[in-house]
Amino acid sequence: MESLNLSENGKKLIELYDSMVVNGYDQEDGTRVNDVYSDFELRKFRNLVRPYFAKYEVTSLLDYGCGGSYWDTVDFDEETSATAKEFFGIDSVSYYEPARDIDQRQKVECVSCFDVLEHVFISDVVTVLRDIFSYAEKLVVINIACYDSAAKLPNGENAHITVRDPMWWKGILDAVSIDFPSVNVLFLASPAYRAAQVFELWNAKKWSQSKTYKVDLMAPELVGKAPPITREVSLTKDQLLAFNDAALSQDPEYTIKLIDLLQKRIHDKI
Repeated sequence: MESLNLSENGKKLIELYDSMVVNGYDQEDGTRVNDVYSDFELRKFRNLVRPYFAKYEVTSLLDYGCGGSYWDTVDFDEETSATAKEFFGIDSVSYYEPARDIDQRQKVECVSCFDVLEHVFISDVVTVLRDIFSYAEKLVVINIACYDSAAKLPNGENAHITVRDPMWWKGILDAVSIDFPSVNVLFLASPAYRAAQVFELWNAKKWSQSKTYKVDLMAPELVGKAPPITREVSLTKDQLLAFNDAALSQDPEYTIKLIDLLQKRIHDKI
């Protein structure tokens, strides 16, 4: 088993996460959390994911970046009180959590990775993804948060240090999956904690068998409630001046409107 060849920033980040495990962390709202890694992030999407485990007859799994996920604990599913193993019909689970010095990485049928990649330094994203894919024989299930975290790193930065648009992540995943053509990929991009844009499952082997050159990208299905899209735009004074200059050069009528507005502002100040 090889250690990950992370960047210096990536290594320092793991040290910060180590500190959070031991000492707890502050949240953006000013509160303090001491019970770290207490959530089983897969739980909120369990009914969505279970059919894929059944389809590929997954019996062995690696929980990559497991955090507080314990697959043998009862009440994973509130209705049945089943453990995660029982709920998904999985026989064996191994764990990987570098911030807790847990490393059981090994070849399995499925690698599950929830709420992890947004914590990875951007230079290390491809390295970590390739590591994830390398342990999967049938299926990779990845959920990535595309929003800021409630948690703060010990240095004061937001704990989600690589926040990107879902399509950015989809492009990275597409590129990495090409080198693992037999692995099926289920990607859930979360615009909010209990919401996900679910992309159509794919594998690169099917792309190579395509009878057309164009491989269409189906729009993801939104599951859960996403936050409203804000249209607010913040401009610096210099950007505002540049915007007005561009508008003046393109629309002569705008000049008159701007003059009228400035005269009104001057009059109001007198």
